Amino acid sequence: MGELRVRDVSEGELLGRILRILGPLSRAEVGPGDDAAVLAVPGGRIVWTTDTLVHGPDFRLAWTSPYDLGFKAAAVNLADVAAMGARPTGLLVALALPGTLPASFVDELATGFREALTQLSPGCAVEGGDLTVSDTLTVAVTAVGVLDGLAPVLRSGARAGDEIAVAGELGAASRGLRLLFSRFRDADGTPLPVATHDLTATEQRDLAAQLRPQPPVALGVAAARAGATAMMDVSDGLVLDATRLADASGVTVEFVADLDADALSGGEDHALLACFAPGTAPEGFAVIGRVVDRQQAPVLVGGSVPAGRGGWDPYADWDSARG
Repeated sequence: MGELRVRDVSEGELLGRILRILGPLSRAEVGPGDDAAVLAVPGGRIVWTTDTLVHGPDFRLAWTSPYDLGFKAAAVNLADVAAMGARPTGLLVALALPGTLPASFVDELATGFREALTQLSPGCAVEGGDLTVSDTLTVAVTAVGVLDGLAPVLRSGARAGDEIAVAGELGAASRGLRLLFSRFRDADGTPLPVATHDLTATEQRDLAAQLRPQPPVALGVAAARAGATAMMDVSDGLVLDATRLADASGVTVEFVADLDADALSGGEDHALLACFAPGTAPEGFAVIGRVVDRQQAPVLVGGSVPAGRGGWDPYADWDSARG
């Protein structure tokens, strides 16, 4: 008898496979298995966010293992919670699965979620979700976090005179994506499995940054405690995301550090970009520029206006995402 497929098992059996891996992490008053989870909320305020990964524009199974997909789906949501200065406490995960997938796919996916939570945000757990079938594999995650008495750090609070700093690596994920598109497609553009033994150590690190990002989740709370005036997750490219922060705050951000094209325009770094009063950025953040009164452009690089949008927009870049 061949390997079980998703279509060969019931929803309850599939959910049971997931809960055997994820269930022990739960700290909820009511965890997975009821109509909704019940979580205690210290401090009285929570933040929540959601992100969806769709096969095709967001990932390709030829390049992404189920483990990496689960890890990344957790990581990108944890980064958004951290960017508010909050501590992640729980995830809700909705899976739309093609029936032809091996049932073991969900085991590896759940293991990726578990390891991401263990490594990036201990104490956070998957507290529930939903399962359905679809021709297109889709992973949708809602993340919840608590502020623990701190004020949320918004994009709109940057002030002229602030320093702007980053925690996390910039540009590696972009290099990893370029590596996939340049080295692991056939003549027709069809993705090919990744042969990691053919890659240098640097290329393997770049690929890992793309497939299994490591956002500095704990530094979101550290930034809030240090008095960060504005903060956001760098997911669509430094210039594009800094433009959003600058527009929300009514200021101009000027980068003075030596940043290459991948650092400026590459997406999916999931670093934290934050503004601080001079000299107050906490350990783990590197100062890369300053905030000035609003100029003609929202972002300057070395005193000049950067060319182009400088980042990733899934609607404007739809054709390249499908390529």
